[in-house]
Amino acid sequence: MSQSIYEAAKAQAAVGMEIAAIAEQAPDRAAIFSELGNLTFSELNGQVNKLSHLLRSRGFKEGDALALCCSNRPEFVVASLAAHRLGGRLTPVNWHLSADEITYIVQNCEAKAFIADSRVADKVTEAISDNAFVAVSLSVGGAIDGYESWDQALTDQPDTNIENPVRGTMMLYTSGTSGRPKGVLRKQPDPEMAAGLQDLFTMVFQYQPDAGTDRSLVTGPLYHAGPFNLCMMTPLVSGISIVIMDKWEAEPSLNLIEQHRITHSFFVPAMFVRLLQLKESVRQQYDVSSLRFVIHGAAPCSIETKQAMMDWFGPIIWEMFAGTEGPGTIVSPQDWLAKPGTVGKPGSPEQIRILDEEGNDLPAGESGRIFMKNPEESRFEYYKDEQKTRDAQYKGYFTAGDIGYLDDDGYLFLTGRSAEIIISGGVNIYPQEIDDVIALHPAVADVACVGVPSDEWGEAVKAVVELKPEVSSTEKLSNELLDFASARLARQKLPKSVDFIETLPRSEAGKVLRRKIRETYWEGIEKKI
Repeated sequence: MSQSIYEAAKAQAAVGMEIAAIAEQAPDRAAIFSELGNLTFSELNGQVNKLSHLLRSRGFKEGDALALCCSNRPEFVVASLAAHRLGGRLTPVNWHLSADEITYIVQNCEAKAFIADSRVADKVTEAISDNAFVAVSLSVGGAIDGYESWDQALTDQPDTNIENPVRGTMMLYTSGTSGRPKGVLRKQPDPEMAAGLQDLFTMVFQYQPDAGTDRSLVTGPLYHAGPFNLCMMTPLVSGISIVIMDKWEAEPSLNLIEQHRITHSFFVPAMFVRLLQLKESVRQQYDVSSLRFVIHGAAPCSIETKQAMMDWFGPIIWEMFAGTEGPGTIVSPQDWLAKPGTVGKPGSPEQIRILDEEGNDLPAGESGRIFMKNPEESRFEYYKDEQKTRDAQYKGYFTAGDIGYLDDDGYLFLTGRSAEIIISGGVNIYPQEIDDVIALHPAVADVACVGVPSDEWGEAVKAVVELKPEVSSTEKLSNELLDFASARLARQKLPKSVDFIETLPRSEAGKVLRRKIRETYWEGIEKKI
Protein backbone atom coordinates (compact mmCIF):
# COMPACT_ATOMS: atom_id res chain seq x y z
CA MET A 1 0.00 0.00 0.00
CA SER A 2 1.82 3.10 -1.25
CA GLN A 3 -0.18 5.62 0.73
CA SER A 4 -1.93 5.46 4.10
CA ILE A 5 -5.72 5.32 4.04
CA TYR A 6 -5.95 8.59 5.92
CA GLU A 7 -3.55 10.46 3.63
CA ALA A 8 -5.31 9.11 0.54
CA ALA A 9 -8.67 10.30 1.86
CA LYS A 10 -7.34 13.72 2.87
CA ALA A 11 -5.87 14.22 -0.61
CA GLN A 12 -9.39 13.96 -2.05
CA ALA A 13 -11.13 16.18 0.54
CA ALA A 14 -11.07 19.22 -1.75
CA VAL A 15 -13.42 17.51 -4.23
CA GLY A 16 -15.46 15.42 -1.81
CA MET A 17 -14.04 12.08 -2.98
CA GLU A 18 -12.66 10.79 0.32
CA ILE A 19 -14.85 7.67 0.30
CA ALA A 20 -13.67 6.79 -3.23
CA ALA A 21 -10.04 7.01 -2.08
CA ILE A 22 -10.71 4.82 0.96
CA ALA A 23 -12.57 2.31 -1.24
CA GLU A 24 -9.52 2.06 -3.48
CA GLN A 25 -7.11 1.60 -0.56
CA ALA A 26 -9.27 -0.70 1.60
CA PRO A 27 -12.28 -1.92 -0.41
CA ASP A 28 -13.33 -4.60 2.07
CA ARG A 29 -13.13 -2.44 5.18
CA ALA A 30 -16.53 -2.14 6.90
CA ALA A 31 -18.08 1.29 6.38
CA ILE A 32 -21.62 0.92 7.78
CA PHE A 33 -23.26 -1.47 10.24
CA SER A 34 -27.03 -1.11 10.61
CA GLU A 35 -30.19 -3.10 11.23
CA LEU A 36 -31.03 -2.55 7.55
CA GLY A 37 -27.79 -3.98 6.21
CA ASN A 38 -24.03 -3.49 6.20
CA LEU A 39 -21.79 -1.91 3.56
CA THR A 40 -18.06 -2.04 2.93
CA PHE A 41 -16.33 1.10 1.71
CA SER A 42 -16.30 -0.34 -1.80
CA GLU A 43 -20.04 -1.06 -1.67
CA LEU A 44 -20.76 2.35 -0.16
CA ASN A 45 -18.75 4.11 -2.86
CA GLY A 46 -20.61 2.16 -5.54
CA GLN A 47 -23.98 3.21 -4.13
CA VAL A 48 -22.85 6.85 -3.91
CA ASN A 49 -21.74 6.72 -7.53
CA LYS A 50 -25.04 5.22 -8.69
CA LEU A 51 -27.01 8.03 -7.06
CA SER A 52 -24.54 10.64 -8.34
CA HIS A 53 -24.88 9.39 -11.93
CA LEU A 54 -28.67 9.35 -11.61
CA LEU A 55 -28.88 12.89 -10.30
CA ARG A 56 -26.52 14.23 -12.96
CA SER A 57 -28.54 12.53 -15.67
CA ARG A 58 -31.63 14.33 -14.36
CA GLY A 59 -29.99 17.75 -14.54
CA PHE A 60 -28.61 18.10 -10.99
CA LYS A 61 -25.56 20.34 -11.08
CA GLU A 62 -23.11 22.15 -8.83
CA GLY A 63 -24.91 24.52 -6.45
CA ASP A 64 -28.25 22.69 -6.67
CA ALA A 65 -29.98 21.68 -3.43
CA LEU A 66 -30.69 18.13 -2.28
CA ALA A 67 -33.22 17.84 0.55
CA LEU A 68 -33.20 14.64 2.58
CA CYS A 69 -36.07 13.68 4.90
CA CYS A 70 -34.89 10.28 6.05
CA SER A 71 -34.46 8.24 9.21
CA ASN A 72 -31.14 6.74 10.30
CA ARG A 73 -30.49 4.24 7.52
CA PRO A 74 -27.75 3.56 4.92
CA GLU A 75 -29.57 5.57 2.23
CA PHE A 76 -29.18 8.70 4.35
CA VAL A 77 -25.41 8.23 4.26
CA VAL A 78 -25.37 7.50 0.53
CA ALA A 79 -27.43 10.60 -0.32
CA SER A 80 -25.27 12.82 1.89
CA LEU A 81 -22.06 11.60 0.26
CA ALA A 82 -23.52 12.02 -3.23
CA ALA A 83 -24.26 15.67 -2.51
CA HIS A 84 -20.76 15.93 -1.04
CA ARG A 85 -19.12 14.99 -4.39
CA LEU A 86 -21.65 16.61 -6.76
CA GLY A 87 -21.10 20.12 -5.44
CA GLY A 88 -24.64 20.03 -4.07
CA ARG A 89 -26.15 21.97 -1.21
CA LEU A 90 -27.40 19.31 1.22
CA THR A 91 -30.32 20.02 3.56
CA PRO A 92 -31.23 17.21 5.97
CA VAL A 93 -34.82 17.74 7.11
CA ASN A 94 -36.11 16.83 10.57
CA TRP A 95 -38.65 14.11 9.79
CA HIS A 96 -40.37 14.71 13.14
CA LEU A 97 -41.61 18.09 11.86
CA SER A 98 -45.16 18.62 10.64
CA ALA A 99 -46.07 18.23 6.96
CA ASP A 100 -46.36 22.00 6.66
CA GLU A 101 -42.89 22.58 8.11
CA ILE A 102 -41.29 19.91 5.90
CA THR A 103 -42.96 21.40 2.82
CA TYR A 104 -41.74 24.87 3.81
CA ILE A 105 -38.10 23.75 4.15
CA VAL A 106 -38.10 21.78 0.86
CA GLN A 107 -39.52 24.80 -0.96
CA ASN A 108 -37.42 27.39 0.88
CA CYS A 109 -34.11 25.63 0.18
CA GLU A 110 -35.14 25.32 -3.50
CA ALA A 111 -34.47 21.58 -3.57
CA LYS A 112 -33.75 20.22 -7.04
CA ALA A 113 -33.81 16.69 -5.61
CA PHE A 114 -35.84 15.43 -2.66
CA ILE A 115 -35.34 12.03 -1.04
CA ALA A 116 -37.94 10.94 1.51
CA ASP A 117 -38.42 7.99 3.85
CA SER A 118 -41.62 5.95 3.49
CA ARG A 119 -42.11 6.08 7.25
CA VAL A 120 -43.13 9.73 6.81
CA ALA A 121 -45.11 9.19 3.60
CA ASP A 122 -48.09 11.07 5.05
CA LYS A 123 -45.95 14.17 5.64
CA VAL A 124 -44.09 14.54 2.34
CA THR A 125 -46.69 14.33 -0.42
CA GLU A 126 -47.30 18.09 -0.42
CA ALA A 127 -43.57 18.86 -0.53
CA ILE A 128 -43.35 18.00 -4.24
CA SER A 129 -46.84 18.96 -5.42
CA ASP A 130 -46.83 22.29 -7.26
CA ASN A 131 -43.11 22.59 -6.48
CA ALA A 132 -41.36 23.94 -9.56
CA PHE A 133 -37.88 23.36 -8.09
CA VAL A 134 -38.04 19.57 -7.50
CA ALA A 135 -36.95 17.61 -10.59
CA VAL A 136 -36.11 14.32 -8.84
CA SER A 137 -38.09 12.77 -5.98
CA LEU A 138 -37.10 9.37 -4.60
CA SER A 139 -38.66 7.23 -1.86
CA VAL A 140 -36.60 4.93 0.37
CA GLY A 141 -37.87 2.03 2.45
CA GLY A 142 -41.12 1.71 0.52
CA ALA A 143 -43.52 3.45 -1.83
CA ILE A 144 -44.74 7.05 -1.54
CA ASP A 145 -47.40 8.40 -3.90
CA GLY A 146 -45.79 10.57 -6.57
CA TYR A 147 -42.24 9.41 -5.77
CA GLU A 148 -39.91 7.17 -7.75
CA SER A 149 -38.52 4.11 -5.97
CA TRP A 150 -34.89 4.54 -4.87
CA ASP A 151 -34.07 0.89 -5.64
CA GLN A 152 -35.58 0.94 -9.12
CA ALA A 153 -34.07 4.29 -10.05
CA LEU A 154 -30.54 3.18 -9.12
CA THR A 155 -30.66 -0.34 -10.59
CA ASP A 156 -29.22 0.45 -14.02
CA GLN A 157 -26.89 3.27 -12.99
CA PRO A 158 -23.09 2.72 -13.22
CA ASP A 159 -21.12 2.36 -10.00
CA THR A 160 -17.96 3.98 -11.39
CA ASN A 161 -16.57 7.20 -9.95
CA ILE A 162 -18.09 10.29 -11.52
CA GLU A 163 -15.98 12.67 -13.56
CA ASN A 164 -15.20 16.21 -12.44
CA PRO A 165 -16.35 15.91 -8.81
CA VAL A 166 -16.88 19.14 -6.85
CA ARG A 167 -17.00 19.37 -3.06
CA GLY A 168 -20.49 20.24 -1.88
CA THR A 169 -21.78 22.21 1.06
CA MET A 170 -24.47 21.84 3.68
CA MET A 171 -27.34 24.03 4.76
CA LEU A 172 -28.99 23.01 8.01
CA TYR A 173 -32.13 24.69 9.26
CA THR A 174 -32.36 26.07 12.76
CA SER A 175 -35.03 24.67 15.05
CA GLY A 176 -37.23 27.73 14.52
CA THR A 177 -37.81 28.69 18.16
CA SER A 178 -39.09 32.01 16.88
CA GLY A 179 -40.94 31.94 13.57
CA ARG A 180 -40.11 29.71 10.63
CA PRO A 181 -36.90 27.62 10.58
CA LYS A 182 -33.96 29.45 9.01
CA GLY A 183 -31.49 27.93 6.58
CA VAL A 184 -27.91 28.52 7.69
CA LEU A 185 -25.58 28.73 4.68
CA ARG A 186 -21.84 28.92 5.30
CA LYS A 187 -18.98 29.62 2.96
CA GLN A 188 -17.10 26.50 1.91
CA PRO A 189 -13.53 26.20 3.21
CA ASP A 190 -10.84 26.35 0.56
CA PRO A 191 -8.93 23.09 -0.15
CA GLU A 192 -6.07 23.94 2.20
CA MET A 193 -8.47 24.79 5.03
CA ALA A 194 -10.52 21.62 4.40
CA ALA A 195 -7.41 19.46 4.73
CA GLY A 196 -6.36 21.39 7.85
CA LEU A 197 -9.75 20.85 9.46
CA GLN A 198 -9.54 17.12 8.78
CA ASP A 199 -6.12 17.01 10.43
CA LEU A 200 -7.49 18.94 13.42
CA PHE A 201 -10.46 16.61 13.89
CA THR A 202 -8.25 13.54 13.54
CA MET A 203 -5.92 14.86 16.23
CA VAL A 204 -8.61 16.06 18.68
CA PHE A 205 -10.85 13.03 18.19
CA GLN A 206 -7.84 10.70 18.57
CA TYR A 207 -8.66 8.76 15.40
CA GLN A 208 -6.44 5.87 14.37
CA PRO A 209 -7.77 5.44 10.80
CA ASP A 210 -4.99 3.27 9.44
CA ALA A 211 -5.41 0.70 12.24
CA GLY A 212 -8.87 -0.17 10.93
CA THR A 213 -10.32 -0.84 14.40
CA ASP A 214 -11.98 2.48 15.27
CA ARG A 215 -15.77 2.55 15.18
CA SER A 216 -18.22 5.38 15.73
CA LEU A 217 -21.71 4.85 17.16
CA VAL A 218 -24.43 7.02 15.59
CA THR A 219 -26.72 7.73 18.52
CA GLY A 220 -28.99 10.60 17.52
CA PRO A 221 -30.97 11.53 14.40
CA LEU A 222 -28.68 12.22 11.47
CA TYR A 223 -30.60 15.34 10.46
CA HIS A 224 -29.06 16.98 13.53
CA ALA A 225 -25.61 18.57 13.19
CA GLY A 226 -24.01 16.68 16.10
CA PRO A 227 -24.69 13.09 14.96
CA PHE A 228 -24.28 14.06 11.29
CA ASN A 229 -20.85 15.64 11.65
CA LEU A 230 -19.38 13.93 14.69
CA CYS A 231 -20.76 10.38 14.39
CA MET A 232 -21.16 9.97 10.63
CA MET A 233 -19.41 12.30 8.20
CA THR A 234 -16.18 13.07 10.05
CA PRO A 235 -15.45 9.41 10.91
CA LEU A 236 -16.37 8.05 7.47
CA VAL A 237 -14.23 10.47 5.46
CA SER A 238 -11.33 9.50 7.74
CA GLY A 239 -11.82 5.79 7.08
CA ILE A 240 -13.63 5.02 10.35
CA SER A 241 -16.51 2.51 10.37
CA ILE A 242 -19.88 3.67 11.73
CA VAL A 243 -22.64 1.77 13.54
CA ILE A 244 -26.09 3.30 12.99
CA MET A 245 -28.86 3.19 15.58
CA ASP A 246 -32.32 3.73 14.12
CA LYS A 247 -33.54 5.01 17.49
CA TRP A 248 -31.42 5.56 20.57
CA GLU A 249 -32.23 3.57 23.67
CA ALA A 250 -30.11 3.30 26.78
CA GLU A 251 -29.40 -0.40 27.25
CA PRO A 252 -29.23 -1.26 23.51
CA SER A 253 -26.59 1.45 23.08
CA LEU A 254 -24.44 -0.22 25.75
CA ASN A 255 -24.91 -3.54 23.98
CA LEU A 256 -23.70 -2.03 20.68
CA ILE A 257 -20.70 -0.44 22.39
CA GLU A 258 -19.64 -3.84 23.70
CA GLN A 259 -20.58 -5.81 20.56
CA HIS A 260 -18.78 -3.53 18.08
CA ARG A 261 -16.02 -2.31 20.41
CA ILE A 262 -17.10 1.27 19.82
CA THR A 263 -14.32 3.81 20.24
CA HIS A 264 -16.15 7.09 19.46
CA SER A 265 -19.62 8.54 19.92
CA PHE A 266 -21.71 11.65 20.47
CA PHE A 267 -24.35 11.99 23.19
CA VAL A 268 -26.74 14.63 24.42
CA PRO A 269 -27.20 15.17 28.18
CA ALA A 270 -30.67 13.58 28.15
CA MET A 271 -29.00 10.34 26.99
CA PHE A 272 -26.56 10.55 29.89
CA VAL A 273 -29.51 10.89 32.27
CA ARG A 274 -31.23 7.83 30.80
CA LEU A 275 -28.03 5.79 31.00
CA LEU A 276 -27.54 6.72 34.63
CA GLN A 277 -31.12 5.72 35.41
CA LEU A 278 -30.32 2.12 34.48
CA LYS A 279 -29.86 -0.12 37.48
CA GLU A 280 -26.27 -0.55 38.50
CA SER A 281 -26.56 -4.29 37.88
CA VAL A 282 -27.62 -3.61 34.28
CA ARG A 283 -24.84 -1.11 33.66
CA GLN A 284 -22.21 -3.50 34.95
CA GLN A 285 -23.25 -6.19 32.45
CA TYR A 286 -21.68 -4.25 29.56
CA ASP A 287 -18.02 -3.65 28.79
CA VAL A 288 -17.52 -0.03 27.68
CA SER A 289 -13.74 -0.06 28.02
CA SER A 290 -13.28 0.26 24.24
CA LEU A 291 -14.54 3.86 24.35
CA ARG A 292 -11.72 6.31 23.76
CA PHE A 293 -13.51 9.55 22.83
CA VAL A 294 -17.05 10.60 23.74
CA ILE A 295 -18.32 14.10 23.03
CA HIS A 296 -21.57 15.74 24.05
CA GLY A 297 -23.38 18.95 23.19
CA ALA A 298 -26.69 20.38 21.90
CA ALA A 299 -27.95 21.16 25.41
CA PRO A 300 -26.50 22.07 28.82
CA CYS A 301 -25.43 19.19 31.06
CA SER A 302 -25.61 19.39 34.84
CA ILE A 303 -22.35 19.04 36.75
CA GLU A 304 -23.67 16.05 38.71
CA THR A 305 -24.71 14.17 35.57
CA LYS A 306 -21.44 14.73 33.75
CA GLN A 307 -19.36 13.83 36.80
CA ALA A 308 -21.31 10.58 37.18
CA MET A 309 -20.64 9.74 33.53
CA MET A 310 -16.95 10.54 33.98
CA ASP A 311 -16.86 8.17 36.97
CA TRP A 312 -18.38 5.45 34.77
CA PHE A 313 -16.82 5.95 31.32
CA GLY A 314 -13.60 7.48 32.60
CA PRO A 315 -12.04 10.89 31.77
CA ILE A 316 -12.79 10.56 28.05
CA ILE A 317 -15.84 12.85 27.79
CA TRP A 318 -15.39 16.04 25.82
CA GLU A 319 -17.96 18.80 25.38
CA MET A 320 -18.66 21.08 22.44
CA PHE A 321 -20.53 24.38 22.56
CA ALA A 322 -21.70 25.24 19.07
CA GLY A 323 -24.79 26.03 17.05
CA THR A 324 -26.14 25.60 13.57
CA GLU A 325 -24.58 28.96 12.77
CA GLY A 326 -21.08 27.87 13.66
CA PRO A 327 -18.56 26.53 16.20
CA GLY A 328 -17.81 28.02 19.58
CA THR A 329 -15.68 26.14 22.11
CA ILE A 330 -14.60 22.63 23.00
CA VAL A 331 -13.44 21.43 26.41
CA SER A 332 -11.33 18.40 27.25
CA PRO A 333 -12.27 16.16 30.18
CA GLN A 334 -9.16 17.31 32.02
CA ASP A 335 -10.06 21.02 31.71
CA TRP A 336 -13.66 20.31 32.72
CA LEU A 337 -12.58 18.40 35.82
CA ALA A 338 -10.43 21.39 36.78
CA LYS A 339 -13.34 23.79 36.14
CA PRO A 340 -16.62 21.84 36.47
CA GLY A 341 -19.39 23.34 34.37
CA THR A 342 -17.25 25.10 31.78
CA VAL A 343 -17.87 24.54 28.07
CA GLY A 344 -14.31 25.48 27.20
CA LYS A 345 -11.89 28.28 26.57
CA PRO A 346 -11.97 30.27 23.32
CA GLY A 347 -9.08 29.58 20.97
CA SER A 348 -8.14 33.27 21.14
CA PRO A 349 -9.29 36.17 23.36
CA GLU A 350 -11.19 37.82 20.50
CA GLN A 351 -13.14 34.68 19.53
CA ILE A 352 -15.93 35.24 22.07
CA ARG A 353 -17.39 38.43 23.53
CA ILE A 354 -19.97 38.79 26.31
CA LEU A 355 -22.15 41.83 25.61
CA ASP A 356 -24.95 43.61 27.45
CA GLU A 357 -28.15 44.85 25.79
CA GLU A 358 -26.38 48.01 24.60
CA GLY A 359 -23.53 46.09 22.96
CA ASN A 360 -20.97 46.83 25.65
CA ASP A 361 -18.41 44.24 26.69
CA LEU A 362 -19.05 42.82 30.15
CA PRO A 363 -16.33 42.04 32.71
CA ALA A 364 -15.35 38.54 33.81
CA GLY A 365 -18.01 36.80 35.88
CA GLU A 366 -20.93 38.86 34.56
CA SER A 367 -23.54 37.17 32.37
CA GLY A 368 -24.59 38.57 29.03
CA ARG A 369 -25.33 37.50 25.50
CA ILE A 370 -22.59 35.37 23.95
CA PHE A 371 -21.24 36.62 20.61
CA MET A 372 -18.87 34.44 18.58
CA LYS A 373 -16.54 35.58 15.84
CA ASN A 374 -17.93 35.11 12.34
CA PRO A 375 -14.73 35.03 10.28
CA GLU A 376 -14.87 36.07 6.65
CA GLU A 377 -13.46 32.76 5.37
CA SER A 378 -16.41 30.79 6.83
CA ARG A 379 -19.07 33.48 7.24
CA PHE A 380 -22.68 32.32 7.45
CA GLU A 381 -25.92 33.86 6.30
CA TYR A 382 -29.57 32.97 6.80
CA TYR A 383 -30.70 31.77 3.40
CA LYS A 384 -32.80 34.39 1.56
CA ASP A 385 -33.22 36.45 4.74
CA GLU A 386 -30.89 39.45 4.89
CA GLN A 387 -32.74 41.02 7.81
CA LYS A 388 -32.38 38.00 10.11
CA THR A 389 -28.74 37.74 9.07
CA ARG A 390 -28.16 41.36 10.11
CA ASP A 391 -30.12 40.93 13.34
CA ALA A 392 -27.97 37.97 14.43
CA GLN A 393 -24.65 39.71 13.74
CA TYR A 394 -22.77 42.57 15.32
CA LYS A 395 -19.43 43.97 14.19
CA GLY A 396 -18.12 40.70 12.78
CA TYR A 397 -19.69 38.53 15.50
CA PHE A 398 -22.90 36.48 15.66
CA THR A 399 -25.15 35.25 18.45
CA ALA A 400 -27.54 32.32 18.69
CA GLY A 401 -29.12 33.89 21.77
CA ASP A 402 -27.11 32.01 24.40
CA ILE A 403 -26.35 33.68 27.73
CA GLY A 404 -23.17 33.10 29.70
CA TYR A 405 -20.00 34.55 31.17
CA LEU A 406 -16.23 34.21 30.98
CA ASP A 407 -14.39 33.61 34.24
CA ASP A 408 -11.13 35.28 35.23
CA ASP A 409 -9.15 32.63 33.34
CA GLY A 410 -11.17 33.07 30.13
CA TYR A 411 -13.29 29.90 30.42
CA LEU A 412 -16.87 30.10 29.20
CA PHE A 413 -19.87 29.12 31.33
CA LEU A 414 -23.47 29.01 30.07
CA THR A 415 -26.41 30.28 32.08
CA GLY A 416 -29.29 30.15 29.58
CA ARG A 417 -30.80 31.43 26.35
CA SER A 418 -32.26 34.88 25.82
CA ALA A 419 -35.39 33.33 24.28
CA GLU A 420 -35.98 31.53 27.60
CA ILE A 421 -35.51 34.49 29.92
CA ILE A 422 -38.02 34.72 32.75
CA ILE A 423 -38.83 38.34 33.58
CA SER A 424 -40.06 38.49 37.17
CA GLY A 425 -40.60 41.87 38.78
CA GLY A 426 -38.44 43.45 36.06
CA VAL A 427 -35.51 41.13 36.81
CA ASN A 428 -34.10 38.91 34.03
CA ILE A 429 -33.74 35.33 35.27
CA TYR A 430 -32.00 32.63 33.24
CA PRO A 431 -33.73 29.30 33.92
CA GLN A 432 -30.72 27.13 33.10
CA GLU A 433 -29.01 28.39 36.24
CA ILE A 434 -31.93 27.13 38.33
CA ASP A 435 -32.17 23.86 36.39
CA ASP A 436 -28.52 23.10 37.13
CA VAL A 437 -29.07 23.49 40.86
CA ILE A 438 -32.27 21.44 41.16
CA ALA A 439 -30.74 18.71 38.98
CA LEU A 440 -28.24 18.10 41.78
CA HIS A 441 -31.01 16.75 44.07
CA PRO A 442 -30.81 12.95 44.23
CA ALA A 443 -34.54 12.50 43.49
CA VAL A 444 -34.45 14.48 40.24
CA ALA A 445 -34.06 12.82 36.83
CA ASP A 446 -34.69 15.94 34.73
CA VAL A 447 -35.88 19.49 35.29
CA ALA A 448 -36.89 22.62 33.38
CA CYS A 449 -37.84 25.92 34.95
CA VAL A 450 -40.26 28.27 33.19
CA GLY A 451 -42.03 31.55 33.84
CA VAL A 452 -45.73 31.21 34.72
CA PRO A 453 -48.37 33.97 35.12
CA SER A 454 -48.18 36.03 38.29
CA ASP A 455 -50.42 39.00 39.11
CA GLU A 456 -47.77 40.40 41.39
CA TRP A 457 -44.56 39.77 39.46
CA GLY A 458 -45.71 39.35 35.87
CA GLU A 459 -43.96 35.99 35.80
CA ALA A 460 -43.04 33.62 38.59
CA VAL A 461 -40.48 30.83 38.41
CA LYS A 462 -41.92 27.32 38.37
CA ALA A 463 -39.79 24.18 38.44
CA VAL A 464 -41.19 21.34 36.33
CA VAL A 465 -39.53 18.16 37.57
CA GLU A 466 -39.25 14.62 36.25
CA LEU A 467 -38.43 12.30 39.14
CA LYS A 468 -36.29 9.17 39.08
CA PRO A 469 -38.37 6.00 38.58
CA GLU A 470 -38.16 4.87 42.19
CA VAL A 471 -39.26 8.24 43.63
CA SER A 472 -42.87 9.29 44.26
CA SER A 473 -44.16 12.85 43.98
CA THR A 474 -45.36 14.27 47.29
CA GLU A 475 -45.94 17.69 48.77
CA LYS A 476 -43.13 16.93 51.20
CA LEU A 477 -40.72 16.34 48.32
CA SER A 478 -41.89 19.53 46.61
CA ASN A 479 -41.03 21.53 49.73
CA GLU A 480 -37.75 19.68 50.05
CA LEU A 481 -36.78 20.70 46.50
CA LEU A 482 -37.63 24.35 47.22
CA ASP A 483 -35.53 24.26 50.39
CA PHE A 484 -32.71 22.59 48.46
CA ALA A 485 -32.81 25.41 45.89
CA SER A 486 -33.03 28.18 48.47
CA ALA A 487 -29.75 27.06 50.02
CA ARG A 488 -27.99 27.48 46.68
CA LEU A 489 -29.69 30.29 44.75
CA ALA A 490 -30.23 34.02 45.15
CA ARG A 491 -33.71 34.85 46.43
CA GLN A 492 -35.00 36.36 43.15
CA LYS A 493 -34.11 33.16 41.29
CA LEU A 494 -35.95 30.77 43.60
CA PRO A 495 -38.87 28.80 42.18
CA LYS A 496 -42.17 29.75 43.75
CA SER A 497 -43.62 26.30 43.08
CA VAL A 498 -42.87 22.82 41.78
CA ASP A 499 -44.89 20.64 39.41
CA PHE A 500 -44.09 17.03 38.71
CA ILE A 501 -44.27 15.56 35.22
CA GLU A 502 -43.93 11.97 33.99
CA THR A 503 -41.54 12.78 31.14
CA LEU A 504 -40.01 16.17 30.41
CA PRO A 505 -40.48 17.06 26.72
CA ARG A 506 -37.24 17.27 24.79
CA SER A 507 -36.50 17.51 21.10
CA GLU A 508 -34.88 14.65 19.21
CA ALA A 509 -31.65 16.64 19.57
CA GLY A 510 -32.01 16.54 23.38
CA LYS A 511 -32.97 20.18 23.88
CA VAL A 512 -35.63 20.82 26.48
CA LEU A 513 -38.83 22.12 24.86
CA ARG A 514 -39.21 24.92 27.36
CA ARG A 515 -41.66 26.81 25.17
CA LYS A 516 -43.97 23.78 25.06
CA ILE A 517 -43.93 23.52 28.84
CA ARG A 518 -44.49 27.25 29.22
CA GLU A 519 -47.51 27.27 26.89
CA THR A 520 -49.45 24.91 29.15
CA TYR A 521 -49.42 27.55 31.88
CA TRP A 522 -50.21 30.52 29.61
CA GLU A 523 -53.12 28.97 27.73
CA GLY A 524 -56.10 31.33 27.81
CA ILE A 525 -54.09 34.17 29.31
CA GLU A 526 -54.58 37.30 27.20
CA LYS A 527 -51.45 39.13 28.34
CA LYS A 528 -48.48 36.95 27.53
CA ILE A 529 -44.91 37.92 28.23
